[in-house]
Amino acid sequence: MSYQDDIKTVTNLREAQRGKWAAISPENAARMRAQNRFKTGLDIAKYTAKIMRDDMAAYDADTAQYTQSLGCWHGFIGQQKLISIKKHFGTTKRRYLYLSGWMVAALRSEFGPLPDQSMHEKTTVAGLIEELYTFLRQADAWELNHLFRDLEEAQKAGDSARADELIAKIDNHETHVVPIIADIDAGFGNAEATYLLAKKMIEAGACCIQLENQVSDEKQCGHQDGKVTVPHEDFLAKINAVRYAFLELGVDDGVIVARTDSLGAGLTQKIAVTNEPGDLGDQYNSFLDGEEIVSASDIDNGDVVIKQNGKLVKVKRLASGLYQFKPGTGEDRVVLDCITSLQNGADLLWIETEKPHVGQIAAMVNRIREVCPDAKLVYNNSPSFNWTLNFRQQVFDAWEKEGKDVSAYERAKLMSAEYDATELGQLADEWTRNFQRDGAREAGIFHHLITLPTYHTAALSTDSLAKGYFGDEGMLAYVEGVQRREIREGIATVKHQDMAGSNIGDDHKEFFHGEAALKAGGKDNTMNQFG
Repeated sequence: MSYQDDIKTVTNLREAQRGKWAAISPENAARMRAQNRFKTGLDIAKYTAKIMRDDMAAYDADTAQYTQSLGCWHGFIGQQKLISIKKHFGTTKRRYLYLSGWMVAALRSEFGPLPDQSMHEKTTVAGLIEELYTFLRQADAWELNHLFRDLEEAQKAGDSARADELIAKIDNHETHVVPIIADIDAGFGNAEATYLLAKKMIEAGACCIQLENQVSDEKQCGHQDGKVTVPHEDFLAKINAVRYAFLELGVDDGVIVARTDSLGAGLTQKIAVTNEPGDLGDQYNSFLDGEEIVSASDIDNGDVVIKQNGKLVKVKRLASGLYQFKPGTGEDRVVLDCITSLQNGADLLWIETEKPHVGQIAAMVNRIREVCPDAKLVYNNSPSFNWTLNFRQQVFDAWEKEGKDVSAYERAKLMSAEYDATELGQLADEWTRNFQRDGAREAGIFHHLITLPTYHTAALSTDSLAKGYFGDEGMLAYVEGVQRREIREGIATVKHQDMAGSNIGDDHKEFFHGEAALKAGGKDNTMNQFG
């Protein structure tokens, strides 16, 4: 419904009250409606799920239409990302937010900073989704508030052309509300626990939930050692739990990202149930490491014996009770995980890798696509990778394979600044620049994300400010390094009172109190110094 339509609707409602609502302005009420487009988290989840589905279809038609996001640990961070995206690109199309379990654990837990091992309070995840959307909705209200203030000025000046232009902008306003890909880790418990948490996340606004195939109580960050996977039957039960949560809440287009950590996981919690040779459980167990036995005397107390490829095998069992996979089987397990997940309800895949290498990812995806032609990835462009070293070594290896002279470079020390301006260093930077485009085209990557960018940017910018402010620069460190840049680069937060909603509150006071409103934005407000 347009702004003008809302004015008519509220006008009719007011008139039906026969004078009781005389103090209510239809224009003000219509304005408030426009500034609060989404009423509930489920409204958001349904709206953003359709966006993701449309984007997935667009990517299938043209791999250049891939999507991107950055990880968030606070509503303000997410808000500023979307404001910046709209400022620089004019649209939020194909840009999402990522909610990182790592950053929730490290930055939002009541226990203090924790590693990414699902030890934080699980309800914090749903709480952060709600917080992110609260800030994104406030960004809508903030942006529209400026448009409505400009509209008032145009109407007071009798400038009908300008007023019509602003009304068109209001009616066609593009929201800051975008899809959030939300990390549910390994589900924080059994399938029922996964279902209950998924419901909370969806009710908060999540249209997309990412679930990994690790053991809940042994969960590790994807870039840490000691990862333990579960048999497919256990993982599929959790995929079903998330799907049921979406369906129960009416988010029929909800998106499930099935993540496999099998490439770096050498252990499993338990032996899979199998009923006949070649079934899913038997395929999972075929990767278990062990030694063939020929008689009962080969079995010691506590040994576990299975039938593997027609032979009796004593599987390797660690002191922890966990079982070990055969070395070198990671990629085969990844392919089986992904095919199984897509055939049983998942919409997108996440393959956690140890390095950003398009060729490695493409090799696995091509195998998956032999069975599931429309397989698509969400890929972690992780800060856990040393991107500079990885790509310089990839260039080094490619040159060496081509027979090019690489004697001027020392492979193990390619991170050194001395290589920054070299031909190798510059080509590696070009490969890095093109990684997302190449990955989308060659490796089926629909969505590229950086899990925890603002963890690092916050630390880096704080370090720079602290060094100058507490050193010789004093206040100039803030003025030159922060505020002056905000002013000259048009960063809205320089008027931090406005960004936090001061002007919106002033307008509401005027709606509610009329001429008696005590407003904060008068001539003595120092925010006016910023123009």
